[in-house]
Amino acid sequence: MKRVIVGLTGASGSLLAQSVIDQLLTLGHEVHFVASKLGEKVMAYELETPYETVLAAFKENPLFHLYDNDNLFAAISSGSFPIDGMCIVPCSMGTLGKIASGITDTLICRAADVSLKERRPLVLMTRETPLNGIHLENMLKLSRYGAVIMPPVPAFYNRPQTVTAIVEQTAARALRTLGIMTEAYPVWNGEFGDVDE
Repeated sequence: MKRVIVGLTGASGSLLAQSVIDQLLTLGHEVHFVASKLGEKVMAYELETPYETVLAAFKENPLFHLYDNDNLFAAISSGSFPIDGMCIVPCSMGTLGKIASGITDTLICRAADVSLKERRPLVLMTRETPLNGIHLENMLKLSRYGAVIMPPVPAFYNRPQTVTAIVEQTAARALRTLGIMTEAYPVWNGEFGDVDE
């Protein structure tokens, strides 16, 4: 069993966060979840479900732990609390900028800062397009300090038939970056099969 922090910020992509959490819990891993206020609102809007209702489904699992983004006394704010990785999904450009600047005024940013200082895996599923120079510089800076910058770019070689399949594969790819294997991420075998040449 692994212990993973999942951060949710106010960018589009709540389906990805939901899938990451679902896959982690299904595989028997601990999820330590923290959302920004805007992240909560975006999730409710995109999932067309009240945020508390979404949380209620997660809370039924004893492996799910919830934190307030304003609580800088939370366990995940300390490097002494052992975790196996952190994924911010989606990661807004505002959150990216704060982490890149060492600003730790929220629990999400503090936990990310701790992940970097403790040399623990940190995956940032950044959501914005097109990207300006500030976004790119912040991504490059964090990449140099150990973060994995992973915009949720879908793959199509497996010929996904639904949006759900695309979301699940993208979420699974992020988990693979944390060393967690799932069946939702097909491995390319180097063959095109029946593709016409």
